[in-house]
Amino acid sequence: MKPKKIGKTLSQYILKIDCSDEKGLIYKISNVIYKNSLNIEKNSEFVEEDSKKFFFRARVVGTLEKDKIKAELKAVLPKDARVYMGVRRAKNIVLMATKESHCLGDILLKNQSKELNANIQAVISNHNSLKELTQKFDIPYFCVSAENLQREEHERKVLTLLKEFNPDFIILAKYMRILTSDFVKEYEGKIINIHHSFLPAFIGANPYKQAYERGVKIIGATAHFVNNNLDEGPIISQDVISINHELSWKDMQKAGRNVEKVVLSNAIDLAFEDRIFVHNNKTIIF
Repeated sequence: MKPKKIGKTLSQYILKIDCSDEKGLIYKISNVIYKNSLNIEKNSEFVEEDSKKFFFRARVVGTLEKDKIKAELKAVLPKDARVYMGVRRAKNIVLMATKESHCLGDILLKNQSKELNANIQAVISNHNSLKELTQKFDIPYFCVSAENLQREEHERKVLTLLKEFNPDFIILAKYMRILTSDFVKEYEGKIINIHHSFLPAFIGANPYKQAYERGVKIIGATAHFVNNNLDEGPIISQDVISINHELSWKDMQKAGRNVEKVVLSNAIDLAFEDRIFVHNNKTIIF
C-alpha cells in the first residue's frame, strides 16, 4: 500500500494497544504521538467492562523510530500494556487447501484484481486436485501428500516448507485435516480457518445432507483463529442466510459455500488490516 503524501512522503503505521483501563489513557497516548511529530488519521477505542480492559487502535502517519515510541508509550501506560506498532503493508500469506475450490478460487481472484492486501507466497495442499487452478494465477503450488504418513510426519514436511516462506498468516481455505497442537503452537495467532456453522450439531461426513434431513432454516459460516480446541478458536467473522424446504441438500451446500467465501474474505481483510484484538478466546474488532 502506498503511503500518503503530506508535504513529503510519509509512512503509515498501525498502532495497537491493550492494557488495564485507567483515567487519562487517551491523553497519554495522544501526547506521545504529538511529541514525536506524528499525526493520528483515525483511531478507535473500547473498554470491556467485565475485565476493565482498554483497547486502542490508530492509523498514524509520519516518520518514526518504532522502538523509541513503543518505549515511551510503555513508560506512561499501565505495566500490563501490550503495544504493537507496524508499517501498514501487504501481508505475506500461505494458503492451505485440500480438494474444495470455492474459498481458494475466491481468494486467488481477489488477489488478481488487487482487492486483497496481501502477497500470496504459495498454496500448499495434501492433494494435487487444485494445482491447475492455482497455476492459472501464477502462484507456486506444493503438494505434500499425507498418504502412508503419520499425522506428525506429514506436518513436519509442511512445517519445513512453511519455514521457507515465514508467512504473516496461514489461511486454511477448506484444508480438511486437523492440525496438531505442535503445528498450532508454531504459528499461534496466525492461522485462520473457515467452516460451516452447523457445528457441533452435524459433524462428520456430509453435514449439509444431515442438516437437510433435520429441516434447518438457516445456513451459516464461521471464520476463526485456530487454537488447540477444534473449531473453538476466537471468532473473527460470521454470517447466515435463510433457506426453506424447497432447497435440496445440494442446493444448501451451494448456498453454504457462497457464505463461506464471504465470511472468510471478511475475516482475512480484518486480519490483514490489523483490526483484531484477541482477548479471553474472543475478539475485539475495530
